[in-house]
Amino acid sequence: MPLPATTLAASPPQAAFGDTIEILPKIFQDDTNLAVMRRRLDPSLAAGVAAQLEEARRLDWRWRGGVSDALAEDLLGHLPRPERAGPLVEDIALICEAMAYLFDTETIGVRLQRLEGAMCPRFHVDNLAVRLVSTYAGPGSEWLPESAVERAGLGAPRPDKPDPLRDAHSIRRLGCGDIALLKGEGWIGNEGRGLVHRSPQPAPGEPRLLLALDPG
Repeated sequence: MPLPATTLAASPPQAAFGDTIEILPKIFQDDTNLAVMRRRLDPSLAAGVAAQLEEARRLDWRWRGGVSDALAEDLLGHLPRPERAGPLVEDIALICEAMAYLFDTETIGVRLQRLEGAMCPRFHVDNLAVRLVSTYAGPGSEWLPESAVERAGLGAPRPDKPDPLRDAHSIRRLGCGDIALLKGEGWIGNEGRGLVHRSPQPAPGEPRLLLALDPG
């Protein structure tokens, strides 16, 4: 699905934060490459998440299609403790509905993964237009404000490339439960301005449960 063209703004890309879902449409602004709805998981949802992580077993659920009862049924069939997964499944379904509405699409790509290590440990940008991420357990994704980025260092590492991280003290981290939209290089007009981010390294014995959504 084509996303709206933007005009390259003169100012560096910015991040937008808020406590309600109204913050997420700010991702459509030319000067915004990160929109974050801050939230804390309510106790029933947190308990349901913890139940899915009690057993050290692989969880890598993927879905591509519409937001329907079939999505929830398929997810339940892949969770370790489906009898305690009601709040988690409901939350994921609501986030999928919001994503589909925001980007006016009937198709959503969804991934729910249990991670024991950093999936993408090097700072990078995504080549897609936009991605939603939310961490249900463990550390949230790390990202860099533009002032901390050396874009010449992005991409495959080479001896002649600089470090993409200018200032280690400037690394920011999303909170557990936050819902974030990350604008990538594939967003029309955003070439060279995609959000620079990476996966965090969970502590030993602290699995991470990550939700990622792509529209269209």
